[in-house]
Amino acid sequence: MLSNLLSNTFKIQAIINKTLMESKDIDNAMHLFSSIRNKSNYMYTVMFKGLITNNVAEKVLDLFDEMKIERNQFTLSTLFNACAVLNNNRAMKIGKKLLAKMPENYRNDNIISTSAIDMLMKFGDVESAERMFRSIKAKGANIYGALMNGYNLNGESWKCFKIFEEMKEKDII
Repeated sequence: MLSNLLSNTFKIQAIINKTLMESKDIDNAMHLFSSIRNKSNYMYTVMFKGLITNNVAEKVLDLFDEMKIERNQFTLSTLFNACAVLNNNRAMKIGKKLLAKMPENYRNDNIISTSAIDMLMKFGDVESAERMFRSIKAKGANIYGALMNGYNLNGESWKCFKIFEEMKEKDII
């Protein structure tokens, strides 16, 4: 009974927080978030996505610094997105540290890998993005897309043709 009540309370808080973010009421969303004692990865991810959407990604890194729980794949992917959006020294330091400490079982997750490659490319670290791309066993179209977009961002669009050919050879497109 008590666990159901707590579970429902967390769900309601997450819905309210998401609604506040969608209404661009960042202050009240932050206030609600700070009042929650046992924050879950889901709560952090909702908050992070809302902050990124509302163009205050720097606050994502502030909350990350306060985070006392182990990040799951959704939170990690959202953190990579925030770092990519910010693309400043702090974001680069945090993003690369998160990537270095990322659990091995996350490295073949298409969503996390796509976010990480996108982040690295936005940092201008083409070599690290390519190294990560090559290490992924089962690549989805989204990972190829992140790599090609990164090549375009970094003035290496000629590399896209090779990647496109690889996608055709592997029947991805």
